[in-house]
Amino acid sequence: MSVLEAKGLTKQYQMGEVVVQALAGVDFAVAKGDFVAVMGPSGSGKSTLLHLLGGLDEATAGEIALAGRPISRLSDDEVTIMRRRKVGFIFQFFNLVPTLSAAENVALPLLIDGKNIKQYTQKINGLLEMVGLADRADHKPDQLSGGQQQRVAIARAFVNDPEIVLADEPTGNLDSKSGTAVLDLLRHFCQEMQQTIVMVTHDPRAASYANQVVFLKDGNIIQQLPITHHNGHEEDMRAIMRVMRELEL
Repeated sequence: MSVLEAKGLTKQYQMGEVVVQALAGVDFAVAKGDFVAVMGPSGSGKSTLLHLLGGLDEATAGEIALAGRPISRLSDDEVTIMRRRKVGFIFQFFNLVPTLSAAENVALPLLIDGKNIKQYTQKINGLLEMVGLADRADHKPDQLSGGQQQRVAIARAFVNDPEIVLADEPTGNLDSKSGTAVLDLLRHFCQEMQQTIVMVTHDPRAASYANQVVFLKDGNIIQQLPITHHNGHEEDMRAIMRVMRELEL
C-alpha cells in the first residue's frame, strides 16, 4: 500500500490577468520505505508538489491521500493535526528556533502537539545520537555549523515517527562534506528504519542517494528513473544526468 498517493494533482495560480499552471494533473505514489527524489528546472512545479503533498497548500483539482486518508475531505484543523503527526519537514535553511537548544528544537513537534516532553527524553537523546550530535544537545543553533543545524532538523523531522518526511533542497545550503553527511543520514533512516522520504533537489549527486528519481517539467511528471546503487553513486549520478540531458532539463 502507498503511504502517499496523488491523483490528477493540479495547481493553478492567478497572477493578475494570467493563470499560471504550476501542476497539470500529476499522478504520484510513494510506498513505505521509498526514498524518492524530485528533479526539474526552476518553475517546473517541484516545490508546489512538495507543499501540496505536505498539506501546506490546497490543490486546485485532484486528490492526495496520506496513509489512506484523502486530505481534501479533512477540515482545516484535521489537516493541521495530520501535518503535525504524520509529516516531517526538512528545509534548505534549517528553520530552527534560535533561542532553543538542539534538544529543544528536536522536541518542538512534540511540544506543539501537547506531549509531555519528559516522557520523550530518551527518544530525543537517541535521535541526537543517531545524527551524531549527542554532545551538542544543549547548544543553540548559532553555536552549530550549517551541517550540524541540518542534522538537528533531520532529528526533528523524525521525532514524531511520521508516515512521510518531505525534504526541500536539504543540502542546498551546505558544503559538499556536510551535504554528504546529511544524505547518508537520510538514506540510513530509509534503509534501517523503513522511513519514507520525498526530497526535492536540483543536484544529481543528491538524487543518486534516492531509490527513484521523478523528473518534472512544465507541471508534469515526464519520466521516472529507478536507482540501482549497484556500483555506487557515480554511475547513478551519470544515469540521472543522462536523463536530464535527454529531457533538456
